[in-house]
Amino acid sequence: MAAQLDGPRIAPLSGQARQLIVILHGYGANGDDLIEIGRQWQPLFPDAAFVAPDAHEPCPGAPNGRQWFTLTDRNPHERWSGACSAQTVIDPFIDGELNSAGLDDSNLAIVGFSQGAMLALHVGLRRRQAPAAILAYSGVLVAPENLAGATARNAAGEPPPVLLIHGHQDDVVPVQGMFASANHLAEAEIPCQWHLAPGLGHGIDGEGIRQGACFLARGFGMRTPDVPARR
Repeated sequence: MAAQLDGPRIAPLSGQARQLIVILHGYGANGDDLIEIGRQWQPLFPDAAFVAPDAHEPCPGAPNGRQWFTLTDRNPHERWSGACSAQTVIDPFIDGELNSAGLDDSNLAIVGFSQGAMLALHVGLRRRQAPAAILAYSGVLVAPENLAGATARNAAGEPPPVLLIHGHQDDVVPVQGMFASANHLAEAEIPCQWHLAPGLGHGIDGEGIRQGACFLARGFGMRTPDVPARR
């Protein structure tokens, strides 16, 4: 039987979901770790439903933590097989959430942090229909040599827009990975922007939250919100 995902949710302020924002947590965390981002964004997206599913596998050494796939080392083959396996769980979850809300991928944004960012990129670029936006914090493309399989396109035949946000002092996922990912996306003609956070390690700061909100609004075809920078 396939694994079933669930996790913390935030209902739309308006009472009617017109967008779905799925937030994928990092290795050793869980949905509670990132749903706070949804709470910060909720006033800006009153018609959005937010969900941060817990990954389907327990994480060794983290009592309440979960993992999308094993990270025993940094073997690229391990990442690729793990991401492909996780996609078979994440895709049906997203489909179910969209169906329940009466939405399609044009109303979907996928956001991820660290390992969750790897999955946001991997899954979002390979959906049957392109999501409105893919936002990756402190992550990298898994197996960029396989980007030929990134065939998600919208009704106009366009790939999904991507924003990469990364801390300049990240010692877990080095910032060079962000630049390499951006170059690979550009070579594949997938629109990509990036933002480098000076002095930030492996995390998300207030400016990253602000930049992410503006990017998602553009993806949804909304007016860019006037979001003050947070410290």
